[in-house]
Amino acid sequence: MAGAGALRDSDAQVCVESVLETVAECARDMEARTKRGGGRLRGPFLRHVALLAERVHTKRYPFNIAAFSQGIDIELTSNVTFFVGENGSGKSTLLEALAENCGFNVEGGSRDHNFSDRKDRSELASALRLSWLPKVSDGFFMRAESFYNFASYIDQSGSSRERYGGRSLHEQSHGESFLALFANRFDRGIYILDEPEAALSPQRQLSLLSIVHRLETEGRAQFLVSTHSPIILAYPGAVLLSLDGDAICAVRYKDTDHYRVTKQFLDSPDRYFRHLFSEESDDEGSS
Repeated sequence: MAGAGALRDSDAQVCVESVLETVAECARDMEARTKRGGGRLRGPFLRHVALLAERVHTKRYPFNIAAFSQGIDIELTSNVTFFVGENGSGKSTLLEALAENCGFNVEGGSRDHNFSDRKDRSELASALRLSWLPKVSDGFFMRAESFYNFASYIDQSGSSRERYGGRSLHEQSHGESFLALFANRFDRGIYILDEPEAALSPQRQLSLLSIVHRLETEGRAQFLVSTHSPIILAYPGAVLLSLDGDAICAVRYKDTDHYRVTKQFLDSPDRYFRHLFSEESDDEGSS
Protein backbone atom coordinates (compact mmCIF):
# COMPACT_ATOMS: atom_id res chain seq x y z
CA MET A 1 0.00 0.00 0.00
CA ALA A 2 2.86 2.36 0.80
CA GLY A 3 4.29 1.80 -2.68
CA ALA A 4 0.96 2.55 -4.31
CA GLY A 5 0.62 5.70 -2.21
CA ALA A 6 4.10 6.84 -3.19
CA LEU A 7 3.25 6.30 -6.83
CA ARG A 8 0.16 8.42 -6.54
CA ASP A 9 2.12 11.18 -4.81
CA SER A 10 4.72 11.05 -7.57
CA ASP A 11 2.06 11.26 -10.27
CA ALA A 12 0.46 14.23 -8.52
CA GLN A 13 3.83 15.98 -8.24
CA VAL A 14 4.55 15.54 -11.94
CA CYS A 15 1.07 16.83 -12.83
CA VAL A 16 1.39 19.86 -10.55
CA GLU A 17 4.84 20.70 -11.90
CA SER A 18 3.43 20.64 -15.42
CA VAL A 19 0.51 22.85 -14.41
CA LEU A 20 2.81 25.35 -12.73
CA GLU A 21 4.98 25.48 -15.82
CA THR A 22 1.90 26.16 -17.94
CA VAL A 23 0.80 29.14 -15.84
CA ALA A 24 4.25 30.55 -14.92
CA GLU A 25 4.27 33.09 -17.75
CA CYS A 26 0.68 34.00 -16.99
CA ALA A 27 1.65 34.67 -13.37
CA ARG A 28 4.37 37.08 -14.42
CA ASP A 29 1.95 38.92 -16.71
CA MET A 30 -0.59 39.18 -13.91
CA GLU A 31 1.98 40.60 -11.51
CA ALA A 32 2.92 43.25 -14.08
CA ARG A 33 -0.75 44.14 -14.60
CA THR A 34 -1.24 44.38 -10.83
CA LYS A 35 1.54 46.97 -10.57
CA ARG A 36 0.09 48.95 -13.48
CA GLY A 37 -3.48 48.64 -12.32
CA GLY A 38 -3.06 49.93 -8.77
CA GLY A 39 -4.26 48.60 -5.45
CA ARG A 40 -6.15 45.54 -4.36
CA LEU A 41 -9.87 45.30 -4.98
CA ARG A 42 -12.28 43.68 -2.59
CA GLY A 43 -14.54 40.87 -3.62
CA PRO A 44 -17.09 39.59 -4.10
CA PHE A 45 -18.32 42.50 -6.19
CA LEU A 46 -21.72 41.09 -7.07
CA ARG A 47 -23.32 40.51 -3.69
CA HIS A 48 -26.96 39.62 -4.29
CA VAL A 49 -29.22 38.41 -7.10
CA ALA A 50 -33.00 38.55 -6.73
CA LEU A 51 -35.98 37.86 -8.96
CA LEU A 52 -38.55 40.65 -9.07
CA ALA A 53 -41.92 38.98 -8.53
CA GLU A 54 -43.85 41.60 -10.51
CA ARG A 55 -41.87 40.72 -13.65
CA VAL A 56 -42.34 36.96 -13.42
CA HIS A 57 -44.63 35.03 -15.77
CA THR A 58 -44.87 31.75 -13.90
CA LYS A 59 -46.24 29.65 -16.76
CA ARG A 60 -43.75 30.88 -19.33
CA TYR A 61 -40.16 29.83 -19.98
CA PRO A 62 -37.73 30.34 -18.30
CA PHE A 63 -39.75 31.16 -15.20
CA ASN A 64 -41.33 27.70 -15.28
CA ILE A 65 -37.94 26.02 -14.72
CA ALA A 66 -38.24 24.09 -11.45
CA ALA A 67 -35.26 25.78 -9.77
CA PHE A 68 -36.86 29.21 -10.35
CA SER A 69 -40.34 28.18 -9.17
CA GLN A 70 -39.83 29.71 -5.72
CA GLY A 71 -38.06 32.76 -7.05
CA ILE A 72 -34.35 33.54 -7.10
CA ASP A 73 -32.66 34.92 -4.00
CA ILE A 74 -28.90 34.34 -4.09
CA GLU A 75 -26.47 35.84 -1.58
CA LEU A 76 -22.94 35.67 -2.95
CA THR A 77 -20.41 35.33 -0.14
CA SER A 78 -17.37 33.95 -1.96
CA ASN A 79 -15.21 35.12 -4.84
CA VAL A 80 -15.86 31.73 -6.46
CA THR A 81 -19.38 30.36 -6.86
CA PHE A 82 -20.26 27.23 -8.80
CA PHE A 83 -23.69 26.43 -10.22
CA VAL A 84 -24.36 22.71 -10.51
CA GLY A 85 -27.24 20.66 -11.82
CA GLU A 86 -28.39 18.29 -14.51
CA ASN A 87 -28.79 19.34 -18.13
CA GLY A 88 -31.87 21.52 -18.42
CA SER A 89 -31.79 22.62 -14.77
CA GLY A 90 -31.36 26.28 -15.73
CA LYS A 91 -27.64 26.88 -15.08
CA SER A 92 -26.78 28.33 -18.48
CA THR A 93 -30.03 30.29 -18.61
CA LEU A 94 -29.25 31.95 -15.28
CA LEU A 95 -25.63 32.71 -16.14
CA GLU A 96 -26.62 34.22 -19.47
CA ALA A 97 -29.11 36.50 -17.71
CA LEU A 98 -26.43 37.57 -15.21
CA ALA A 99 -23.98 38.24 -18.04
CA GLU A 100 -26.58 40.29 -19.87
CA ASN A 101 -27.15 42.39 -16.76
CA CYS A 102 -23.39 42.95 -16.54
CA GLY A 103 -23.49 44.35 -20.08
CA PHE A 104 -21.55 41.45 -21.61
CA ASN A 105 -22.25 39.99 -25.03
CA VAL A 106 -24.70 37.11 -24.57
CA GLU A 107 -22.75 34.85 -26.95
CA GLY A 108 -19.55 35.49 -25.04
CA GLY A 109 -17.20 38.39 -24.53
CA SER A 110 -17.08 41.63 -22.58
CA ARG A 111 -18.76 45.01 -22.91
CA ASP A 112 -16.58 45.76 -25.92
CA HIS A 113 -17.75 42.80 -28.02
CA ASN A 114 -20.88 43.23 -30.10
CA PHE A 115 -21.61 40.37 -32.45
CA SER A 116 -24.85 38.86 -31.16
CA ASP A 117 -27.99 39.13 -33.28
CA ARG A 118 -30.17 39.43 -30.20
CA LYS A 119 -31.65 42.92 -29.86
CA ASP A 120 -34.03 42.66 -26.91
CA ARG A 121 -33.15 41.75 -23.36
CA SER A 122 -34.19 38.29 -22.24
CA GLU A 123 -37.19 38.08 -19.93
CA LEU A 124 -35.13 36.58 -17.12
CA ALA A 125 -32.45 39.28 -17.38
CA SER A 126 -35.16 41.96 -17.22
CA ALA A 127 -36.64 40.34 -14.12
CA LEU A 128 -33.39 40.15 -12.13
CA ARG A 129 -32.10 42.75 -9.71
CA LEU A 130 -28.34 42.71 -9.05
CA SER A 131 -26.76 44.34 -6.00
CA TRP A 132 -23.06 45.30 -6.09
CA LEU A 133 -20.40 46.48 -3.64
CA PRO A 134 -18.44 47.85 -5.39
CA LYS A 135 -20.01 47.93 -8.86
CA VAL A 136 -17.59 46.69 -11.51
CA SER A 137 -17.85 46.91 -15.28
CA ASP A 138 -14.80 44.89 -16.28
CA GLY A 139 -14.99 41.17 -16.84
CA PHE A 140 -15.98 38.54 -19.37
CA PHE A 141 -18.70 36.05 -20.22
CA MET A 142 -17.30 32.78 -21.56
CA ARG A 143 -19.71 30.19 -22.91
CA ALA A 144 -18.28 27.03 -24.41
CA GLU A 145 -21.06 26.45 -26.96
CA SER A 146 -20.56 29.78 -28.75
CA PHE A 147 -16.80 30.19 -28.28
CA TYR A 148 -16.23 29.58 -32.01
CA ASN A 149 -18.34 32.65 -32.81
CA PHE A 150 -16.34 34.73 -30.36
CA ALA A 151 -13.01 33.57 -31.83
CA SER A 152 -14.26 34.43 -35.33
CA TYR A 153 -15.35 37.88 -34.16
CA ILE A 154 -11.88 38.57 -32.71
CA ASP A 155 -10.24 37.63 -36.02
CA GLN A 156 -12.67 39.64 -38.14
CA SER A 157 -12.68 42.75 -35.95
CA GLY A 158 -8.91 43.11 -35.95
CA SER A 159 -8.73 43.07 -32.15
CA SER A 160 -5.25 42.85 -30.67
CA ARG A 161 -4.15 39.23 -30.51
CA GLU A 162 -1.81 40.09 -27.63
CA ARG A 163 -4.80 39.98 -25.31
CA TYR A 164 -5.27 36.34 -26.31
CA GLY A 165 -1.69 35.09 -26.26
CA GLY A 166 -0.45 36.60 -29.53
CA ARG A 167 -2.07 34.01 -31.82
CA SER A 168 -5.44 33.64 -33.45
CA LEU A 169 -7.73 31.57 -31.26
CA HIS A 170 -8.63 29.61 -34.40
CA GLU A 171 -4.96 28.70 -34.93
CA GLN A 172 -4.89 26.79 -31.66
CA SER A 173 -6.60 23.64 -30.52
CA HIS A 174 -9.94 24.08 -28.77
CA GLY A 175 -8.37 23.50 -25.36
CA GLU A 176 -5.36 25.72 -26.09
CA SER A 177 -7.61 28.58 -27.17
CA PHE A 178 -9.69 28.28 -23.99
CA LEU A 179 -6.57 28.42 -21.83
CA ALA A 180 -5.12 31.30 -23.89
CA LEU A 181 -8.28 33.27 -23.13
CA PHE A 182 -8.13 32.47 -19.41
CA ALA A 183 -4.40 33.14 -19.07
CA ASN A 184 -4.21 36.37 -21.08
CA ARG A 185 -7.62 38.04 -20.98
CA PHE A 186 -8.65 37.51 -17.36
CA ASP A 187 -7.48 40.14 -14.87
CA ARG A 188 -9.75 42.48 -12.92
CA GLY A 189 -13.53 42.17 -12.72
CA ILE A 190 -16.28 39.57 -12.78
CA TYR A 191 -15.93 36.42 -14.87
CA ILE A 192 -18.97 34.34 -15.78
CA LEU A 193 -18.01 30.95 -17.22
CA ASP A 194 -20.48 28.49 -18.70
CA GLU A 195 -18.97 24.97 -18.77
CA PRO A 196 -15.33 26.06 -19.22
CA GLU A 197 -14.21 22.43 -18.92
CA ALA A 198 -15.79 21.52 -22.28
CA ALA A 199 -12.47 21.57 -24.16
CA LEU A 200 -10.03 21.16 -21.27
CA SER A 201 -8.13 18.01 -20.35
CA PRO A 202 -7.99 17.23 -16.61
CA GLN A 203 -4.53 18.80 -16.45
CA ARG A 204 -5.72 21.95 -18.20
CA GLN A 205 -8.62 22.14 -15.76
CA LEU A 206 -6.04 22.31 -12.99
CA SER A 207 -4.31 25.11 -14.90
CA LEU A 208 -7.59 27.00 -14.98
CA LEU A 209 -7.95 26.57 -11.21
CA SER A 210 -4.45 27.96 -10.74
CA ILE A 211 -5.44 31.08 -12.69
CA VAL A 212 -8.69 31.42 -10.73
CA HIS A 213 -6.79 31.08 -7.46
CA ARG A 214 -4.23 33.74 -8.31
CA LEU A 215 -6.88 36.30 -9.28
CA GLU A 216 -9.50 35.68 -6.62
CA THR A 217 -7.10 35.49 -3.66
CA GLU A 218 -5.64 38.86 -4.72
CA GLY A 219 -9.17 40.27 -4.58
CA ARG A 220 -9.01 41.16 -8.26
CA ALA A 221 -11.73 38.90 -9.63
CA GLN A 222 -15.00 37.17 -8.88
CA PHE A 223 -15.99 33.97 -10.68
CA LEU A 224 -19.48 32.60 -11.34
CA VAL A 225 -19.11 29.22 -13.00
CA SER A 226 -21.46 26.56 -14.33
CA THR A 227 -19.67 23.23 -14.55
CA HIS A 228 -20.08 19.45 -14.54
CA SER A 229 -16.41 18.85 -13.73
CA PRO A 230 -15.70 17.27 -10.32
CA ILE A 231 -12.13 18.57 -10.65
CA ILE A 232 -13.22 22.18 -11.00
CA LEU A 233 -15.93 21.81 -8.35
CA ALA A 234 -13.29 20.74 -5.81
CA TYR A 235 -11.82 24.26 -5.71
CA PRO A 236 -11.26 25.07 -2.00
CA GLY A 237 -13.44 27.74 -0.44
CA ALA A 238 -15.94 27.86 -3.31
CA VAL A 239 -19.68 27.99 -2.70
CA LEU A 240 -21.70 25.41 -4.65
CA LEU A 241 -25.31 26.17 -5.56
CA SER A 242 -27.51 23.38 -6.88
CA LEU A 243 -30.36 23.90 -9.34
CA ASP A 244 -31.56 20.30 -9.25
CA GLY A 245 -34.52 20.90 -6.92
CA ASP A 246 -37.43 23.31 -6.81
CA ALA A 247 -35.18 26.06 -5.45
CA ILE A 248 -31.55 27.15 -5.75
CA CYS A 249 -29.75 25.98 -2.64
CA ALA A 250 -26.24 25.42 -1.32
CA VAL A 251 -24.80 21.92 -1.58
CA ARG A 252 -21.60 20.31 -0.32
CA TYR A 253 -19.08 19.10 -2.84
CA LYS A 254 -19.26 15.44 -1.84
CA ASP A 255 -23.06 15.54 -1.93
CA THR A 256 -23.17 16.51 -5.62
CA ASP A 257 -23.99 13.87 -8.22
CA HIS A 258 -20.90 15.04 -10.11
CA TYR A 259 -18.68 13.86 -7.26
CA ARG A 260 -20.64 10.80 -6.17
CA VAL A 261 -21.21 9.29 -9.62
CA THR A 262 -17.65 9.97 -10.77
CA LYS A 263 -16.13 8.49 -7.63
CA GLN A 264 -18.37 5.43 -7.66
CA PHE A 265 -17.65 4.84 -11.33
CA LEU A 266 -13.88 5.14 -10.91
CA ASP A 267 -14.00 2.86 -7.87
CA SER A 268 -15.91 0.18 -9.78
CA PRO A 269 -16.48 0.80 -13.51
CA ASP A 270 -17.34 -2.87 -14.11
CA ARG A 271 -20.34 -2.60 -11.84
CA TYR A 272 -21.71 0.31 -13.91
CA PHE A 273 -21.02 -1.45 -17.20
CA ARG A 274 -22.71 -4.59 -15.95
CA HIS A 275 -25.93 -2.72 -15.21
CA LEU A 276 -25.79 -0.52 -18.32
CA PHE A 277 -25.12 -3.33 -20.76
CA SER A 278 -27.56 -5.65 -19.03
CA GLU A 279 -30.32 -3.10 -19.55
CA GLU A 280 -29.38 -2.82 -23.24
CA SER A 281 -29.60 -6.61 -23.61
CA ASP A 282 -33.00 -6.65 -21.93
CA ASP A 283 -34.27 -3.92 -24.27
CA GLU A 284 -33.07 -5.80 -27.35
CA GLY A 285 -34.66 -9.04 -26.16
CA SER A 286 -38.04 -7.42 -25.60
CA SER A 287 -38.12 -5.68 -29.00
